[in-house]
Amino acid sequence: MFQKFIGDRAFYRRVGAVAMPVVIQYTISNFVSLLDNIMVGQVGTLPMNGVAIVNYLMFIFYLCIFGAMAGAGIFTAQFHGCQDHEGIRRTFRFKLIAGLLLSVGGIALFFFAGTPLISLYLQSDSNPADAAQTLSYGLDYLHITLLGLIPFALSNAYASTLRETGITTVPMVASVSAVLTNLVLNYVLIFGHFGAPAMGVRGAALATAISRFVELGIVVIWTHRNPATNPFIHSAFRSAYIPGSLLKNILIKGMPLLLNECLFATGTAMVNQCYSVRGLDVVAATNISNTIYNLASVAYLSMGTVIGIIMGQMMGAGSSKEDIRDSHRKLTALAMGSCAVFSLILFAICVPFPKIYNTTADVRSIATQLIIVSAVIMPIHAYIHAVYFAMRSGGKTMITFFFDCGSIWLGSLPLAYCLSRFTDIPIVPLFILCSCMELLKAIIGYFIIRSDFWILNLTEL
Repeated sequence: MFQKFIGDRAFYRRVGAVAMPVVIQYTISNFVSLLDNIMVGQVGTLPMNGVAIVNYLMFIFYLCIFGAMAGAGIFTAQFHGCQDHEGIRRTFRFKLIAGLLLSVGGIALFFFAGTPLISLYLQSDSNPADAAQTLSYGLDYLHITLLGLIPFALSNAYASTLRETGITTVPMVASVSAVLTNLVLNYVLIFGHFGAPAMGVRGAALATAISRFVELGIVVIWTHRNPATNPFIHSAFRSAYIPGSLLKNILIKGMPLLLNECLFATGTAMVNQCYSVRGLDVVAATNISNTIYNLASVAYLSMGTVIGIIMGQMMGAGSSKEDIRDSHRKLTALAMGSCAVFSLILFAICVPFPKIYNTTADVRSIATQLIIVSAVIMPIHAYIHAVYFAMRSGGKTMITFFFDCGSIWLGSLPLAYCLSRFTDIPIVPLFILCSCMELLKAIIGYFIIRSDFWILNLTEL
């Protein structure tokens, strides 16, 4: 029976070739984000809260970009599977245009509406002076971070196309270079080392913006200097032409993904806003818990990306449904097994990790309990991601929309809102109850993946 969930050496060699660069990229990126968060946390609880709130808002923008890239990326992976370079070129153009439009819209929204958006997280009964300081720190961080939105979108257009065509090492190198740049500049600019002024949260924001340009520069230069390896870049900028039929298909398949990522991120931010009603200590504790959980989540985030790429390539190449189902089952088992290991690691560090931060004992205690709950739920997240990326790779984007957004907008968010506004339930039981909604989502995913309707070759449409 266990052979159904374990592949042979050839299978894992193929998975490893795709997965290792993605795993390394996610791991280093999230590890440096953790160090970045710890550095800001050394400045104090209020600066950390201001940065955390802005990152909740930026999460919405980032997922909108990922959604736009993923919509076209479904076709990119399948075009690569059948070696249609012109098709890849056209999806690449779509990504560039969509990324620019979303970036301009995001900059305008955050610039003009930054104050009311941040203030949504400052509605608790906390000290008004603390709330005012948190808002000030948040605005300082936000306005400088906006400089990096356009390069972030453009680098994702390049990097996602490279990954979908089987080139995962270059995006990894670009990402690693960017996060290391961010780390070094954080050390210099936050604390004022090597003669630089101590800029605090503004230094953290500037370091992040500069790192975005570094990442963009690497993927752009390498792609254009290696046209033989990247045939899609030939004549990619001679026009903005995208055939109407392809544009229609991308919008039909991709728009639900864009809306899904946007609404999912918005829903997540609103759930965190519900948690913030319990006070600024909860904002700080949630930030600490999310930071270490994000590092551990590399196990299922990277495997989700791998599942999307491999499933898409197999469908585009015309593999049988039986082979596709078999590969997905084994990839899911690998993702869940990896997450079980990371869950044990989270259990081991749940007490010492919050002590790293320059904050109160109450914040550390809440953070420890939130980390424990997150560790328990992690393997379930792995299964959910495996289902989500499988459906997405076959173009079943409308189903993924209801699968992903439905759980948060019809489940977690209403529950969090009602419990936070109409009861006095403490934050930890509130967090547990909202997290339990993931169990229902996993059960629905199980019945979805058992069917074959998600297996579809889009290149034949």
